[in-house]
Amino acid sequence: MTSTTPTPESARKWVSTLAKYREPNLGRSVFELAASFLPFLTLAVLAWLSLSVSYWLALALSLFNGAFLVRLFIIQHDCGHGSFFGSRAVNNWVGRTIGMLTLTPYKVWKRSHSIHHSAAGNLDKRGIGDVYTLTVKEYAALPLVKRAAYRVYRHPVFLFGFAPALLFMVQNRVPMGMFRSWEYWMSAMGTNAMIAIILGVMVWFGGLAPVFLIFLPTLLVAATIGVWLFYVQHQFENAQWDYDEDWQLHEAALMGSSYYVLPGVLRWFSGNIGVHHVHHLYSRIPFYRLMEVLRENTALENLNRMTIKQSLKSAQMHLWDEGTRKLVSFRQARQMA
Repeated sequence: MTSTTPTPESARKWVSTLAKYREPNLGRSVFELAASFLPFLTLAVLAWLSLSVSYWLALALSLFNGAFLVRLFIIQHDCGHGSFFGSRAVNNWVGRTIGMLTLTPYKVWKRSHSIHHSAAGNLDKRGIGDVYTLTVKEYAALPLVKRAAYRVYRHPVFLFGFAPALLFMVQNRVPMGMFRSWEYWMSAMGTNAMIAIILGVMVWFGGLAPVFLIFLPTLLVAATIGVWLFYVQHQFENAQWDYDEDWQLHEAALMGSSYYVLPGVLRWFSGNIGVHHVHHLYSRIPFYRLMEVLRENTALENLNRMTIKQSLKSAQMHLWDEGTRKLVSFRQARQMA
């Protein structure tokens, strides 16, 4: 991974440079929404019609449709940042509507994601909207049972096998950590009610087959891809973590997020979210302008670059080592000890 370390001052200077890219283009936003939703809807209809021909064909179409659901989630994500449309109301209504498809209560997610952006890389503010990460010292101090639980939690089979389903199908149903606010309960319960209606209509007209061969496969593919993208954008060897007294917002945003270099097709389906260091530094930039930022600012193009091959190594890194200031594996931590 290519990485240079800017100072907090230089990271702040980038903010003023990136400000000129923040304005969304209404026509482009409408086009991107249509280019994501219409193929998603078309594939869902084709999968439903295919049930009478072949369950395997319906399943294949549904699995592929997961890629379009990822793109819809990216649009919901941009709406949450207020970056997809110029109108806050339009952002919120589009975000809420897509949330019914992604099984994500918009207001709850918007709040937790805002906390993530305001505290990414801060060791004193872990636990909301992130992949929980222990330091080597913290892990070593745990009793055996808790160390075993953490190892299970950080294992790829759990993180990318079970966690996506748990996150979108279970955790998103209740506004965890936000029990005191009725607006988050309303967001969660309203989304749950709409999901129940959608599932009820599917069962009424098609029985359980559409649920298990269309709804769930599409959701689980999208959820797994989403969790993987989020993981590699923050869990990489040269990421940056600090305790609150040394933590700097802009520096942490720029250095604590990777630039995930993807082929054009994958970049399109993932809505350029791989350009995550730029997104974290200036979240008001619409996803369709992120590549424009890199083309015109080559210094950012060479910062924290991570290829697909390099990203696979990240799945083996589990602990933050304060001494080397790197994310390390359990084996590396044991060798250092």
